[in-house]
Amino acid sequence: MRLILTLESTCRYAYDLRYHNKLQGFVYSLMRGTEYEGLHDSKGYKFFCFSNIYPPFDAEPGDSRYLVLSSPDDELIRVFAEALLERERINVGDMRFILKEMRVAKPRVGRRVELVTRTPVVLRIPRHRFAEYGIEREHPYVYWRPDISFDAFLRQLEDNLAKKFRSFTGAELDEGAVFPLFQRFVFKKQVCNHVLIREREVRVFGSLWEFHFSRLTGQQRELLSFGMDAGFGERNSLGFGFVEIKKMGGRATPPGSGRQAPSGS
Repeated sequence: MRLILTLESTCRYAYDLRYHNKLQGFVYSLMRGTEYEGLHDSKGYKFFCFSNIYPPFDAEPGDSRYLVLSSPDDELIRVFAEALLERERINVGDMRFILKEMRVAKPRVGRRVELVTRTPVVLRIPRHRFAEYGIEREHPYVYWRPDISFDAFLRQLEDNLAKKFRSFTGAELDEGAVFPLFQRFVFKKQVCNHVLIREREVRVFGSLWEFHFSRLTGQQRELLSFGMDAGFGERNSLGFGFVEIKKMGGRATPPGSGRQAPSGS
């Protein structure tokens, strides 16, 4: 499920290219005083992701911008929405906004679908798999880049998605019926972002893609829907791996609109 926010800029600002930690801080601030307050310090997957503030350009007062929060945990989306109902203004670093509208949407993956990554997909390859992919480095891990085997990208992407799905649902996948999952790919570009991790600025390498699918099975559709909500790859709680539907067989119908919180289960 995702929460789509419509924002109005209240000031002139230059778009902050190093927004990740500031935007992550805003998202975690929505959890204060809730059952999710300890999520930041917990180990393991966080099961949420978010888009850029887009369009990603400098702004003037009155300009419209958009932000999307996503999670397979519907209760977490409800917590986000209820916290936002109490806020009229949103500040992300020097970027300042009025919250004009929010709506809940739940995109549905059809048998045919095209997905596009709106933020970079980040994947780390651990040392114990270097020989498998012909990697000769002296590091505990390397970020996938185009000069590394494409098979490494696919394997790490599918493994990460399956592990997150099992961790969140507690269910096993029929791997013979689900994998290989990814069918057609369009590589857009490699990107490098500077982010703060444990109070140290580090470079994080990612890549932008389009993924094209056809004749998806029910379990494959379920796994892709989960991935759209949780994020593809790693560092999802920093906003990496945010994915949207570009084209699909069938229509996605948002279940709610306006400044309303989703109802609890």
